Amino acid sequence: MNKKERKDAACRRVDELEDLIRGIAVYIHEHPELGGQEELAAAYLRKILTTAGFAVDNPIADVFPTAFHAVYGNGAKQIAFLAEYDALPEIGHGCGHNLIAAMSVGAALAFAAVAAEEATVHVFGCPAEETAGSKVYMSERGLFDEMDAALLIHPATDRTAIGGTSYATHPLQFTFTGKAAHIADKTYHGVNALDALVDFYGALQALSAQFTEEHLLGAIITDGGTAPNIVPDKAVMKATIRALQAAYLEETMLPQIRDLAEETAARHGASVEMVHYEPLYKEMRSDPRLDVYFAEAFSELYEEFTVLDDDFAEGATDVGNVSQATRASQPEICIGYHIGAHAPEFAAAAISDLGLMQAVTGAKAMARVAVDVMLEKAENPCFNDVT
Repeated sequence: MNKKERKDAACRRVDELEDLIRGIAVYIHEHPELGGQEELAAAYLRKILTTAGFAVDNPIADVFPTAFHAVYGNGAKQIAFLAEYDALPEIGHGCGHNLIAAMSVGAALAFAAVAAEEATVHVFGCPAEETAGSKVYMSERGLFDEMDAALLIHPATDRTAIGGTSYATHPLQFTFTGKAAHIADKTYHGVNALDALVDFYGALQALSAQFTEEHLLGAIITDGGTAPNIVPDKAVMKATIRALQAAYLEETMLPQIRDLAEETAARHGASVEMVHYEPLYKEMRSDPRLDVYFAEAFSELYEEFTVLDDDFAEGATDVGNVSQATRASQPEICIGYHIGAHAPEFAAAAISDLGLMQAVTGAKAMARVAVDVMLEKAENPCFNDVT
């Protein structure tokens, strides 16, 4: 078969798998599990892949028991499909990860049917994208180093889109420690940890205005004391700290923020402990050639799309870490209109007729792109992979 014939055959296979793809999306949606706790989703997907002839193991079981790595075939081209399946607290699948799992597994099964002996198909089960970032650990352990491409499509609203980037983020928790005392005690006045934290919060806003590159700062106070008549001896703030480049975040922003926290604590006679409560998510480097493949695939599937500017970012994802280990692309596919992500309305869209229909379209697009990657060298021996 030539390239077009293989792509068409992959799409026909997706059509044959439509009930399975929809079933994955519905099952995971109806059984929402938080990051690191996705036992039902992981077992469900492992069973499907094992039944289809994939060899399944878990190379990061010591950190993420609900992760997995499924492999089919032994061809030279190594192509990865990334499946996410964690839900949000209270909202459920308000980020549509049930659809991501359905698209990635469906695409992998369809591509495996046409890959013959030319490719090895990988499905990575990636828990806790919303929190602890399993793909960070997979990247650090070199699981993507030998991949020729890593593919994922994320649900979105209002438009289907290709390109753009994501913010690098490294959340930080600040714990200020003072000394408790009764507020009316005229001898032992204590050290007010909350005053130190509030002072730091205000100073942090002023510091933010001095950073010269695009960034975001968001913070909440999670502990401000136990009773109003007791001087708080502990105050805690969690902050998400983001920039378009991990280097600027790690080398410029975070050192200055840490210094400011230390200076503020010392001025109040308090101390401060700082801990990263989630790992570093690096910025997304969307591979230009893969983006072209997705543009062609969406066009061939009559899915209208827009192309985002290279520096356009709305969120953060651990796919960014994958993209710095191998070629990667994460387009977005529209599942609804006039709604925001991480909201109950988005969770409803992730199980809607449109959402399920778009999961089938997304699986077809990913399978078509995988065929493009598989045949790159055969078409042009002089082609050098874009990294």
